[in-house]
Amino acid sequence: MTKIEASHDRNELAGLLRRDPHLHAYELGDLDDFYWPYTTWYRQGDAVALVYHGAPTPVLLALHRSPAVLTELLTGLLPVLPRHFEAHLSPGGAEVLAREYPVRSRGPHLKMALTDPDRLERVAPGGEVLTEADIPELTAFYRAAYPGNWFDPRMVETGHYVGMRRDGELVAVAGVHVWSPRYRVSALGNVTTAAAYRGQGLASTVVATLCRRLLETVDTVALNVVAENTAAYKLYDRLGFTPVAEYTEYLVGEPPAPASSAAVRPL
Repeated sequence: MTKIEASHDRNELAGLLRRDPHLHAYELGDLDDFYWPYTTWYRQGDAVALVYHGAPTPVLLALHRSPAVLTELLTGLLPVLPRHFEAHLSPGGAEVLAREYPVRSRGPHLKMALTDPDRLERVAPGGEVLTEADIPELTAFYRAAYPGNWFDPRMVETGHYVGMRRDGELVAVAGVHVWSPRYRVSALGNVTTAAAYRGQGLASTVVATLCRRLLETVDTVALNVVAENTAAYKLYDRLGFTPVAEYTEYLVGEPPAPASSAAVRPL
């Protein structure tokens, strides 16, 4: 078995990840200065794994099209992984982690990539670019329209969040999880519409508008979608996205116990 190694060479990592940019869009984006301080990287031969520390719970991304290579990579990672983390794994990866951890599936997902950008022209542009001044309203919007999603307000600083308003209130938003003009890649995220306005094509408008903006600076536009989310899949399919890989998200290990609320005994 090839030894697992920590890697700090962004050029080397980029060269490996660019061999399959659709599969590794998130990892390529995380090489950017904006995300790099929150990352820990490992490689084993040509296989790369990332632990991202910028979310409340660390996230392991271990993706490879070869189950044998993925098994070897994860086997080497077992001694260095956190006690509790989320994981995005290609098929076969969960069995390796289950040797050492309790593993709970959060369901199958698809990776999709924009392969036919001409379809974007079928949708008229609309919406407005959101700024840091919109973060309080945007946070409240997600709390109501997309509870449970992960939204890092820093992402708005990229200038790639597009919102649609009705009567002055946000009703639809499309944004990014990663955007890197240096590595020419982006991944859509935090796309949703307020419940009362769904079915009116607003999500198509903001996603298409955002994608046209992104294509001015990147070559790869990708996203993750829950495999059973048929409505989202159809939306992205209409806009020129196609499935490029399957993976599953997991919760791994046991969360730390909450601090005791018992009073401290006086000496």
